[in-house]
Amino acid sequence: MYQHVPDKNEPLREKLKELAASFPRYGHPQLFDKVRASGMLVNHKRSERIYQQEGLSLRKKRKKKKGQGLREARPVPTNANEVWSMDFVHDQLVTGERIKCFTLIDQCTRECLALHVDHSIKGEDVANVLRRLKWQGRVPKVLLSDNGPEFISRAMSRWAQENEVKLFFIEPGKPTQNAFTESFNGKLRYECLDATCFLGLEHAKREIGNWQRIYNEERPHSSLGRVPPKEFARRLEEKKLNEMSRDQRLRVVV
Repeated sequence: MYQHVPDKNEPLREKLKELAASFPRYGHPQLFDKVRASGMLVNHKRSERIYQQEGLSLRKKRKKKKGQGLREARPVPTNANEVWSMDFVHDQLVTGERIKCFTLIDQCTRECLALHVDHSIKGEDVANVLRRLKWQGRVPKVLLSDNGPEFISRAMSRWAQENEVKLFFIEPGKPTQNAFTESFNGKLRYECLDATCFLGLEHAKREIGNWQRIYNEERPHSSLGRVPPKEFARRLEEKKLNEMSRDQRLRVVV
């Protein structure tokens, strides 16, 4: 009679996957050292075989510096503050000076959480914008972006670690993996940047900030049932509270 034989390698499989998620840049040698340091006595060849079977291998050659993102499927948000997306849009003043716009949106509610404008924006500036949002009570679980130098900076890594936020980086050359931000950036450019001649930096900040308010509070969004993002977020929160209340009533009846 056939009897199921337990997989003796299961603890090692789980340990390697756990370590690969915690240390995205570590190859097998470093992960193997971590496994041995945890107290598991395993053979190097067996560990490497399982490492290959689980698809945890890193590319040996990297054409471009990449962020330490998650080695897992891209998250799909169902509530506000689960997944935020960030990117940059470039434009110029009538004087010819370049300006840079840092865009940040909530993938679920499509709210534009930040539109920071300046001549130059570094990783520390991005982290400061995120700190201000935290003071307002908003922190994401996952932050999605490309591999731009501002997003893979030490300042961003430090902020993410301090706030227990997972950084998720799209693959180079595949902007569609950050489709929500690409769509938002297109609206920003068509409705604001290309339609306005900015006389100076302060004028640009004022006009872009006004557009952000209109986008969040007044502009109907086709993906949200033709309501503005702020209204959609309010309804989503209301629905969530009603479901919580219903669950509480059911517990009382039981």
